[in-house]
Amino acid sequence: MDIKEQLSAAIRQAAEQAIADGVFPAGELADILLEVPPDKKFGDFATNFAMQSARVFRMNPKKIAEELVSRIEGDWLDHAEIAGPGFINFYLKGNVLYDLLRHIYEGGEACFNLPQKDTARIMVEYVSANPTGLLHVGHGRGAAVGSALVNLLRAAGYPVHSEYYINDAGNQIDNLAASVNARYLELLGKETAFPENGYHGADIIDTAKRIVEADGEKYLSLSEEQRLAAFKEIALKEKLAQLKEDLAAFNVTFDEWFSERTLHPEAVRDACQTLKEKGKVYDKDGALWLRSTDYGDDKDRVVIRDNGVPTYLAADIAYHRNKLERGFGHLINIWGADHHGYVCRVKAALAALGYAPEQLEVLLLQMVSLYRGGELVKMSKRTGESVTLEELIEEVGTDAARYFFLMRSLDSQLDFDLDLAKSHSNENPVYYIQYAHARISSIFRQAADAGIETGGAPEFSRLIDETEIALIKKIEEYAEEIERAARERAPHRIARFAYDTAGLFHSFYNKCRIVGVEPALSGARLALVAVARNVLRHALGILGISAPEKM
Repeated sequence: MDIKEQLSAAIRQAAEQAIADGVFPAGELADILLEVPPDKKFGDFATNFAMQSARVFRMNPKKIAEELVSRIEGDWLDHAEIAGPGFINFYLKGNVLYDLLRHIYEGGEACFNLPQKDTARIMVEYVSANPTGLLHVGHGRGAAVGSALVNLLRAAGYPVHSEYYINDAGNQIDNLAASVNARYLELLGKETAFPENGYHGADIIDTAKRIVEADGEKYLSLSEEQRLAAFKEIALKEKLAQLKEDLAAFNVTFDEWFSERTLHPEAVRDACQTLKEKGKVYDKDGALWLRSTDYGDDKDRVVIRDNGVPTYLAADIAYHRNKLERGFGHLINIWGADHHGYVCRVKAALAALGYAPEQLEVLLLQMVSLYRGGELVKMSKRTGESVTLEELIEEVGTDAARYFFLMRSLDSQLDFDLDLAKSHSNENPVYYIQYAHARISSIFRQAADAGIETGGAPEFSRLIDETEIALIKKIEEYAEEIERAARERAPHRIARFAYDTAGLFHSFYNKCRIVGVEPALSGARLALVAVARNVLRHALGILGISAPEKM
């Protein structure tokens, strides 16, 4: 338990004791928020808990603060003071911060990985774009958030599995084959009508060209049905390979790529049969309908069309049932915000099957807008359509793209400044963080050149400058930040933490000489920057961003 957790626990215990003593009325306690005051004279930590509790306890905040302070105990606490309208400022004993820093220093980077939790296995499914074209920047944000969330949950000790759901069945794949077929015939000078729901992307033409280059007119001798079947497999294999290649270049991998085809027809049929046996579906106009309004949906939904073909919902019902049957107790899906209306019907289907709808958690990603030179970028220069993830990586690089996608909460719209992402300046947040890591690596190279040995037992009590103390406090918050960010599904908190830590390191570096001062102080400062480097490297690892040694 770090110092903030100990302090929070002590405040809560004091409030509960005051309730037991009859001083405070019983009620739900407010959240305990602790902040590091900007000025050391206001203590090491401060809280507005007394002010937040005034309504619950129906008492003056100063009186609440007095009662709390009189009951707060801890061998780490020197004293507490009440300030202003009811703030409580805590002053720690001098050795507390140094003891915690020593523990983190001796534990190395691995100490930031929290103990394994005994919880239900979690599946995180994300991206899952139809394999019918290239990934665009919207998919890129989902890929960055999903992979960072998986890394974050693992760092927090959760058992996690990541999965990409391949929509390789249904109309969209039939349309892919028909689109390739039309382009193939066009390239060979044959008259043909392009399918009404076909895909017009330049990548479809490229696929047809590769077929012509490899096999010429070979497929003209086949019936259209045979040709479509062949092109479906060729195009699907190619598009899926491109998806995997683009995602790998973006530092995104999956534990499993799950094929929708494996659900048809058995799993879909079995899911629908179970719903029938439970009385959760009914026949109407020749179609099979899910009674989703029984579970809060605005209308019932078709699962089997009147022509006997399953809807997307039917496959999704079978897929989510499959996830739970594989032993995953909690499902996290990352979808685009345009799918918000779909959440209720999938949860309704799970409830109808007898599962708790809370087992499915859906995170909705808001849109991304690209800007260059202050102007909105709508179209790809290469294809005249949406800007692809591949193009974004080519322009700004994987690290910058990932950080910019991750620096805002996923439920807020994101304005992506391409010019800023490419700049090598402190205005660029990812550059600012990576430069801190590279600068620390440079410090250790300088120390080695000067013949300074690192390691041993640093005298951390020599670190008394305000910039040193601020950096130590920030480092000691990291484990708590990982826990909170994982709980809130908020990898953007780690992006912010890394940025703030880099800022505190730069301030410390600009004020405190590290190499060239007396040995004990130099050793303590080298140990501090070693820990700061571990924090930055670990945080960047969660974000899927490199930690360069030189820049």
